Amino acid sequence: MKILITGNQGYIGPVLAAHMRQVWPDAHLIGYDTGYFALSTTNAQVWPERVYDEQICGDVRDLPASLLDGVDGVVQLAAISNDPMGASFAEVTDQVNRGSAVRTARLAADAGVRHFVFASSCSVYGFAPGAARREGDPLNPQTAYARSKIDTENALAEMDLKGMTTTSLRFATACGMSPRLRLDLVLNDFVASAIAARKITVLSDGTPWRPLIDVRDMSRAIEWALTRDSAHGGPLLAVNIGSDQWNYQVKDLAQAVAAAVPGTDVSINTQAQPDTRSYKVDFSLFRSLAPNHQPRITLDHSIALLREGLEGMGFADAEFRNSPYMRLKMLEGHMKAGRLTSDLRWTWNFLERELEFPGDAMK
Repeated sequence: MKILITGNQGYIGPVLAAHMRQVWPDAHLIGYDTGYFALSTTNAQVWPERVYDEQICGDVRDLPASLLDGVDGVVQLAAISNDPMGASFAEVTDQVNRGSAVRTARLAADAGVRHFVFASSCSVYGFAPGAARREGDPLNPQTAYARSKIDTENALAEMDLKGMTTTSLRFATACGMSPRLRLDLVLNDFVASAIAARKITVLSDGTPWRPLIDVRDMSRAIEWALTRDSAHGGPLLAVNIGSDQWNYQVKDLAQAVAAAVPGTDVSINTQAQPDTRSYKVDFSLFRSLAPNHQPRITLDHSIALLREGLEGMGFADAEFRNSPYMRLKMLEGHMKAGRLTSDLRWTWNFLERELEFPGDAMK
């Protein structure tokens, strides 16, 4: 089996690659990533990409068609990956999240790839009061990021995929420890705050609903999508990925973290304006289609793994929201240093400076 993973040097990629190598030890794994966050490893003892047979540096907007020759499955992780980045880079978010995904799917279909897996998001439900949302329910995306996901799903539905089994995984909000940790995710933020400051500040009134899924369980869902029979779910499938037990209100997540990190205070802004991103999600379709790939990590386990990982790296930065652990801050740092253009392409004129002043290059 030959598998191409785009955007593999992000938050999910290192965990996914390790999972794939364990499940399919003889698979030929290819990683393709532009490298925005390649140096952002967190407590990794070795380079996470050691498990790949090939690691290629390139912008997913320019992915060469030849790279898909002989590939059995493609996993499209590459994305401008959260709401703050989408707000700052709306046009690029559309180019990368939708444009590159649609182009890669077309190239994959033309090359005879058997399975295409698109990392979509439950954020497409946006503001959805009331009952948990199923796949056929109305969508209400609130952000550029969420719109890019549903626009991609719609574009895939209009394409001639030439028999390629295509799965859009509408993931719940990601969480959990990774060799490239992000702290701009709600549970990860809360655990980092508890460890560094023994205080969690909930900026909303705490009532919004969020479904969550640990990155390890995301990897298991991708494994399923790469091998699923099109007779189960159809050749083109959009499916919610998560667990009914992991639908939580934000205030409950904060209290769970506080209980796991003794001495942590929780402050909730009860006067905050309502958060328009609030949705519960129904995961029954995923449960019926993939009974052997259901989430296994509990909320307490995910919190424990995050705490173990952060404490193991000596994490103590109470100002981490201004650090490279926040993806937007990392991109802004690249741009300030002249390494990235406004459309998030590398400007190779920074190489001379980095060669002359290596100690200053990453400041």
